[in-house]
Amino acid sequence: MELRQLRAVLFDMDGTLVTSDASVERAWTSWAGEYGVDAVEVLSQAHGAPAESTVDRMLPGLPDAERISAAARQLELQYDDLDGISAAPGAAEVLAAIERRGLPWAVVTSADERLAKVRLGAAGIEPPLLVTIEDVIRGKPDPEGYLRAAKQLDVDPRYCLVVEDAEVGLQAGRAAGAMTAALKGLDGDLRLTDLHQLAAQLDGAPSR
Repeated sequence: MELRQLRAVLFDMDGTLVTSDASVERAWTSWAGEYGVDAVEVLSQAHGAPAESTVDRMLPGLPDAERISAAARQLELQYDDLDGISAAPGAAEVLAAIERRGLPWAVVTSADERLAKVRLGAAGIEPPLLVTIEDVIRGKPDPEGYLRAAKQLDVDPRYCLVVEDAEVGLQAGRAAGAMTAALKGLDGDLRLTDLHQLAAQLDGAPSR
């Protein structure tokens, strides 16, 4: 697919539309201390992934109730930590470019609804469609979230652009059959230094 064929844009939240990496890392570091696991190893796996999948990797074999409790604790550590939360550089510009092209868009995140709304609100971003971990059975890297968003927007996933800053999210976008745009030096169909670059590319692409 080429950008001129684009019919919808699907954004990850943390580290993509919202600058929340520091908050995420503080929460996981605190969580690692509470649960007696290596914080460096946790941080190497946690970004972009659902909390429960990281808990499964770090604490395999936990009974279901303890597993759910451990994941919930990690989210609790993030709810009230808004220090440094803001719209990512270029977020306003790329959303304006999307509006100029008349494209529908959504946020698809591994956060729960409460955390997603808190962070997006702090960043001043109100997506027309929000898909959280509570809306799916399988989180990223499974494509379910992106497929759900595409279906709700009534757009074939092949004509969607998934914008991500984590490999698990890019895997989900690829598995959904979408075009991918990658931040932070990762490999996607488009490689972006920031969202300003994507805004410029969208403005330069002919309208659908």
